Amino acid sequence: METLSLQNKYHLKELELNALLEITQAINNNLPEKSLYKIYDFTIRANLNISKLALYVYDEAWACKVNYGTIMNCFEVPLDMNFTQLRRVTPIEGRDDVFGEFDYVIPVSHKSTILALVFVGGIEMENEEMKNSSTRFIQALSNIIVVAVENKKLARQQLEQEALRKELEIASDVQQFLFPENLPYGVHLKVEASYLPHDRVGGDYYDYIPINRNQFLICIADVSGKGIPAALMMSNFQASLRTLIRQTPNLKEIIEELNYQVLENAKGEKFITFFAAIYDHQLKTLVYVNSGHNPPILVNNGSITLLEEGSTVLGAMNPLPFINEGFITDLDEFLLFSYTDGVTETENEKGEEFGMERLKEYFSENGQQDLRKIHQDIIIALDNFKGRKGYRDDITMLSCKVEL
Repeated sequence: METLSLQNKYHLKELELNALLEITQAINNNLPEKSLYKIYDFTIRANLNISKLALYVYDEAWACKVNYGTIMNCFEVPLDMNFTQLRRVTPIEGRDDVFGEFDYVIPVSHKSTILALVFVGGIEMENEEMKNSSTRFIQALSNIIVVAVENKKLARQQLEQEALRKELEIASDVQQFLFPENLPYGVHLKVEASYLPHDRVGGDYYDYIPINRNQFLICIADVSGKGIPAALMMSNFQASLRTLIRQTPNLKEIIEELNYQVLENAKGEKFITFFAAIYDHQLKTLVYVNSGHNPPILVNNGSITLLEEGSTVLGAMNPLPFINEGFITDLDEFLLFSYTDGVTETENEKGEEFGMERLKEYFSENGQQDLRKIHQDIIIALDNFKGRKGYRDDITMLSCKVEL
């Protein structure tokens, strides 16, 4: 009898060794996760006398990955979360659900984290020692397979993160090309810009485009959404604008075409707020269209005007229901301050927004300041206003000053 028991122990160890070799070979062959679970299923069935098994694995949520021998389908049964508190092999008693079909639950952990739970039933062993040995081996085998799957998941995430990093790097480069490399800062014309991205890649855009000796266009825009799609959409928008301005100085025509192209490219899922103005040094006129953008501030002879004439946002509908041009004459000296909603919608710790009134108050007292000093003052004011609260959006400012 003792000889028979030794033979059974030897046979069990041989089966366990075969199972271990099969699993190890599958892992070394870099098989996909589904294949590893199938081999785990087959190996347990073929080499160990276990009539019922369910393997629950945590992968963002708990789910059954392997199941056989039970009356109920464990693939459709959510895990009882009380089992996740277990740290050792535990008998299952007094349950009338699917888990009551099993004899033991075996936790599988890596370091201090529970990665999986193995439910086993009908372990056919001739004594308690062999049964304990079998459960320990199932725990070890399950640990090997689950850690291998976890490592594959981590490796996949690293590849995805690296791919995302490269995409963000490309998108960031694309966005940097949106902004003009040099802005004029001479005696008669000064243009200053500040851009503080909330994320690595934002959806704001500004530009200064000389048209001829007498005219230039200045513009600012904000696309709904952030990240790579927003940067690519703005890149296309900039290219379209620069092509159109070479073809015609008519802002209405430019706005109509830009609206059509945004709608075609974004299929109505994104829109762009846009402000564009053309100044003529010789005629001393400013023509502008505001397409749903925050109204820029025009400071002229000590008075403040909000530039609000225009249309709705671009990309929401075609044709636009209306387009109104703003037209200002006898404008020989002025300051134009444009910005995105990240400025006025900056919140303090009480949930209050910085708002338009604070900007108007600043310019009523500081409209004659140097543009760089103005931008610096506003950034400092925003930082002081928000306190310990973070910025919610990109901060973009574009200023233009014309002097005799």
